[in-house]
Amino acid sequence: MSKLFSPLRIKDIQFKNRLVVSPMCQYSALDGFASDWHLVHLGSRAVGGAALIIQEATAVSPEGRITPGDLGIYKGEHVEKLQSITRFIRAQGALPGIQLAHAGRKAGCALPWNGGIQLKANEGGWTTVSASAIPFNPEDTTPLPLSIEGIQNVIADFKTAAQRALEAGYQVVEIHAAHGYLIHQFLSPLSNHRTDHYGGSFDNRIRLILEVVEAIHTVWPPQLPLFVRISATDYADNGWDVDEAVQLSSILKTKGVDLIDCSSGGLVPYAKIPFGPGYQVPFAHRIKRDTGILTGTVGLITAPGQAEDILQRGEADLILLGRESLREPYFALKAASVLGDDQEWPLPYLRAKLK
Repeated sequence: MSKLFSPLRIKDIQFKNRLVVSPMCQYSALDGFASDWHLVHLGSRAVGGAALIIQEATAVSPEGRITPGDLGIYKGEHVEKLQSITRFIRAQGALPGIQLAHAGRKAGCALPWNGGIQLKANEGGWTTVSASAIPFNPEDTTPLPLSIEGIQNVIADFKTAAQRALEAGYQVVEIHAAHGYLIHQFLSPLSNHRTDHYGGSFDNRIRLILEVVEAIHTVWPPQLPLFVRISATDYADNGWDVDEAVQLSSILKTKGVDLIDCSSGGLVPYAKIPFGPGYQVPFAHRIKRDTGILTGTVGLITAPGQAEDILQRGEADLILLGRESLREPYFALKAASVLGDDQEWPLPYLRAKLK
């Protein structure tokens, strides 16, 4: 059996293989509510054989949405449709996961196919918040720095969102602390110029993510996995870097986080990102090697052999597919054939099984 199709156990949860559908925004919700689009999008990838399907960045508050089309879990009414999605995913032998998120200063933007720029109030935008009064783009509205009370409200929103995620049937929660969104804005000295105990030193800048983790642990069952997605570097001078990412990952491991989902960038628009096949794998490898925590890797992983090689070299524990899973929802089923593994196919599709 290949490493890619070997099982992995995290706490009480068995992953049938090492392939994960990465959270990818669909920008297709209305007031945060999921629709049949989300059911079919996520469900088809569960049919396609991945072990874990992580739902897109799901906002913990209305003002935490990247766009008005983002999914949300800030209302109790959101749960019912999400339950139908998780039921279907589980019925396919896959695990339903959810990424909980707050966009901070990068919130309130137009849909990507409508330009993606930050909306003004008269265009349907809203007041954004951040660690400090520093906009992402110079032309964006300056965000309001969160007060201590505002920070506590954000932490409470993540906690309530985790409670609702459990009610909705998710088996994995991932905290979004990457890509320049709110928690990342606190982590990086480029976006965090605070002078209180949430800014300045490394210990202060990581305080928010640690408090979010602590709050979620009060409601998320200890037998279910908790992941954190981080950007391992800002790709910018004087910003968050891989050494700090390693240090944070080591601390998160002691706080009961099970896996670091290793991405990068997103904090500043001028970052020079060295895109290429598997370009983020070294971050997952370094964090795994230096801390002993499980890691997932993502970014231009497009072929079964490439994914297998990453695992065989011990560079990561899970392979997350983003755009490739949009292009090929049945990647896992096809990859098993390429690697010579006998992956179980859905019975209605059995007559098409690849030898």
